[in-house]
Amino acid sequence: MKTSFIILAATLLMTAFPTQAQTSDRRLLSMEDVILNRELTPKTLPVRWIGQSDSYAWIDGTNLCATDARNNKRRTIISLDELNSLLSTSFKSFPAYTFDDEQSLVVAAFGMRNTIDLKSRTVVSKHKIPVGQNLTRQSGKGGLYAYTRDNNVYCFDGEREHAITSFSDPNIVCGQSVSRNEFGISGGIFISPDAKKIAFYQKDESAVTDFPLLDITTRTGTLKNIKYPMNGMASEVVSLGIYDVASRKTVYVEVTDFDKERYLTNITWSPDSERIYIQILDRPQKNVHLNVYNASTGKFISQVLTEHNDRWVEPQHPLVFITGDPTKFIYSTNNRDGYWNLYLCNDGGVIKRLTATDADVKYVAQDAKNIYYTSAEVSPIDNHLFKVDIATGKQTQLTKAEGWHDVVVSGSGRYFVDTYSSLKVPRVVEIGRTDGKPAREIFRADDPTVGYNFAEISLGSVKSADGKYDNYYRLIKPLDFDPSKKYPVIVYVYGGPHSQMVKNTYLGQLRRWEMYMAQRGYVIFVMDNRGTSNRGAEFEKAIHRQCGQAEMQDQVAGLKWLMTHDWVDAERIGVHGWSYGGFMTISLITNYPDIFKVGVAGGPVIDWKWYEVMYGERYMDNTHNNPEGFAKTSLINKAKDLKGKLLICQGAVDPVVVWEHSLSFVRECIKNNVQVDYFPYPCAEHNVFGKDAVHLHQKITNYFEDYLR
Repeated sequence: MKTSFIILAATLLMTAFPTQAQTSDRRLLSMEDVILNRELTPKTLPVRWIGQSDSYAWIDGTNLCATDARNNKRRTIISLDELNSLLSTSFKSFPAYTFDDEQSLVVAAFGMRNTIDLKSRTVVSKHKIPVGQNLTRQSGKGGLYAYTRDNNVYCFDGEREHAITSFSDPNIVCGQSVSRNEFGISGGIFISPDAKKIAFYQKDESAVTDFPLLDITTRTGTLKNIKYPMNGMASEVVSLGIYDVASRKTVYVEVTDFDKERYLTNITWSPDSERIYIQILDRPQKNVHLNVYNASTGKFISQVLTEHNDRWVEPQHPLVFITGDPTKFIYSTNNRDGYWNLYLCNDGGVIKRLTATDADVKYVAQDAKNIYYTSAEVSPIDNHLFKVDIATGKQTQLTKAEGWHDVVVSGSGRYFVDTYSSLKVPRVVEIGRTDGKPAREIFRADDPTVGYNFAEISLGSVKSADGKYDNYYRLIKPLDFDPSKKYPVIVYVYGGPHSQMVKNTYLGQLRRWEMYMAQRGYVIFVMDNRGTSNRGAEFEKAIHRQCGQAEMQDQVAGLKWLMTHDWVDAERIGVHGWSYGGFMTISLITNYPDIFKVGVAGGPVIDWKWYEVMYGERYMDNTHNNPEGFAKTSLINKAKDLKGKLLICQGAVDPVVVWEHSLSFVRECIKNNVQVDYFPYPCAEHNVFGKDAVHLHQKITNYFEDYLR
């Protein structure tokens, strides 16, 4: 849900970039520019560390080159002509590549994984790449793969395929992601470090209700049933199998914690492949057990630690074992000290807190002495790299320039690739040093929007409605802004968990449609409210059992601050959002009809009782335990209060926020003789892509132009 809810903002509407001055000969964005023009995204320089060395690889024209970070000396690893000669291929540009180690270059070509020894300049191994879904390869060298076909899981040992499971019941699904990708889950196959065992998820959906989706592309229309576990109803039952490659036998982990609808998350192999660790979460999502099991028998060994929270606990990160000491590992949680922090543990439990900071952090890498992590401790809208000395606990900030830094540390731990941007910096790539000495810039992107006319953008903060927090906003004033005039306002809102719409990246995480509308005379206001991420547990959990309430209060507080400016036309305020943002849009226009005159809601949740178990029960509990909360947040009950103009857009085959939501709201509007506009996208799922997205955003634009202008 968290990924699906924000994918429209993250994928459809890429970052755009301003020019230095506004002149009449510079063009405005077209709708095709907004959605389809990839040239408006800044260039970058992809680099990759070579094995455990301090050299990094990059492509220069048709050559794969290497630069030694220690002395900046460059060399050619291999030319495209030589690669084509070795592999008997005819690549026109250098293909995707990896390194097994400093001397082993790996390139996939025509269904084969080719390993080239760079010293002898020969192909030393070829492994067939099997065809299947959820394809997973063993780490390091070797040709063991596991994958799925339909609902069963298979492995390929380099020579032949073996079926790991052979279920004919369509309700039994093996090797695929479970729990609708919540709790950090993104796959269903886990190969052991020694490649002798393959763990895999298996889920039984027998008790889960079906939801029908209509495929109109067939002659008479076809119903496709999906399994959709709704709030308070039966859910899937997940288990973990472990397949022994040599014996071709499978054992199942003997989990007895909680009831059968528990969640199994963050599967982690021990470095010696003898044990497997599972974070086990109860269905109410208030208790987590970290257990360790024997990988050969599936039997329980011990319980390492437990977590409890009266609102919710949400494990998201697998364990990371300490290099050189396989008895210790890093555990990540935001339940112990109020923020996502890292803790040093062993099988006996927590040893100590590693990152003693009141900010959310994320593990990046480690060396013999230090743990490297990124953190929001400088500012919630900035992301910086730090290191902490494992022995002493001393913490050191390693990135200096303001902005949002994405980093990859070298195998030696002496250097890191730092790719960053900030409000006025499109993109920079540097080679940083973990000893704190100055970094070396290796790439700086040009402004890709030269020739376009962009409006002013600023970042700032407004107090939350309860006065406890600074909520960060992105404000775009109209093109050729005149403070003596009054302008209509569009609030773009998402507002839900696992989202952050405002960051100190170039133009503050701008969505191009926002600039499109600012160029046409609108003020655009985007703000992260309580309930969103990267601000600690209390900030996030303010929404517990009452989704939309704290979020609306904060959005209105931000808007009231905005309306203190004379150039805001308080009679022309609109709101737009998708998914959770669609839920927020309808919540705002029905709860605050005196403020919001026009709304466009995409794929909106209407009543949380129709949303899925994993996400919905975390934030809302269930319909049996929280009837007051469900009644208060339901938009069915608010349909009669709609006064302004509202357009709802919906993918008709949406498997995330199913069609029952928006159609039920329309039906309630009809019952109450309330006018509402509705536009379905017949073949779209939760998000709308490509040329359909061009149509969608023109539809949204037209609606504001017709009723807010």
